[in-house]
Amino acid sequence: MYNTTPHQHNLKQLAKITPSMRFDGSEPFEDWQVRATQKLNNLLGLPFIKCDDKLSVEYTKENEDYTEIRFFFQSEEGYFVPCHLLIPKGSEAPKPVTICLQGHSTGMHISLGRPKYENDEETIKGGDRDFAIRAVKEGYCALVIEQRNFGERGGTEQGPDCYNSSMTALLIGRTTIGERVWDVQRAIDVMEKHFPQTDTNEIICMGNSGGGTAAFYAACLEPRIKYSMPSCAVCTYEDSIAAMRHCSCNHVPNIRKYFEMGDLAGLIAPRHFVLVCGKDDKIFPLDGVEKTFELTKSLYKTAGVEDRCVLVVGEEGHRFYADQSWPIMNRFVGGDKG
Repeated sequence: MYNTTPHQHNLKQLAKITPSMRFDGSEPFEDWQVRATQKLNNLLGLPFIKCDDKLSVEYTKENEDYTEIRFFFQSEEGYFVPCHLLIPKGSEAPKPVTICLQGHSTGMHISLGRPKYENDEETIKGGDRDFAIRAVKEGYCALVIEQRNFGERGGTEQGPDCYNSSMTALLIGRTTIGERVWDVQRAIDVMEKHFPQTDTNEIICMGNSGGGTAAFYAACLEPRIKYSMPSCAVCTYEDSIAAMRHCSCNHVPNIRKYFEMGDLAGLIAPRHFVLVCGKDDKIFPLDGVEKTFELTKSLYKTAGVEDRCVLVVGEEGHRFYADQSWPIMNRFVGGDKG
């Protein structure tokens, strides 16, 4: 008793709390979703103020399998997001777009399958992290976004640099997760306005680790994302974010008072949700993922779309599992709505 550490004490406090905004059946599910969406926006420090996107195309290149457009857009006054859009060749019709969010790595070039630094090659090939290349092979446009504090937006060859920015954001009522979600939302605006080659009625948002985290929260708050595929990121707070050291960008003040991640997944329903994890992931443990998915499944059942959420469990650790996940996503996008 006398040797309890502050961390142990706080974990006990967390375990005692039932999230106060958990759906309890006392109101229509859709009404709960409205209230929960408002609360989550508030917790993340959203929305920000919309501004002119000031789109600037740096180059367009023709590759064997796709056309690549590199561009920048302004997501909030004074902040510009670097992006690559890959458009598959072979059809003039607009194609569904996959928003690809790289996790804690050296940057978005990983999603493009283009190593820049030592160990990048293993990061790509050792975890199916060339998201954009695979999305094009599956027949989709791929939008690659450099997330805040990663790669060209704050990182180095050593990896991301989230701490100072995330802590400063908290001082002014913002969160890094909120900033990343906002960039995704504004990127969809840019697709709708400037890129008719993309079918923005059919948007997939995916990512691994920190990219999976952003993909998950973006799907919770952005109804234009019809299909969500986060990997190695969605787990109980108790078993993951609170249990061990994580990057500061994962933390949202007060969120566990109101929600678990399984509760938040209910905001995605009735849209499609493919939750991907690794059996041996040490930082998003399988037991916590399964508890999250059990709650998610119950909320999807309440929404009458239980078959629109699927759990994929890979046989290894903290990585994406493309060969297991894409066939499920293709079935959903191809018209299997339940």
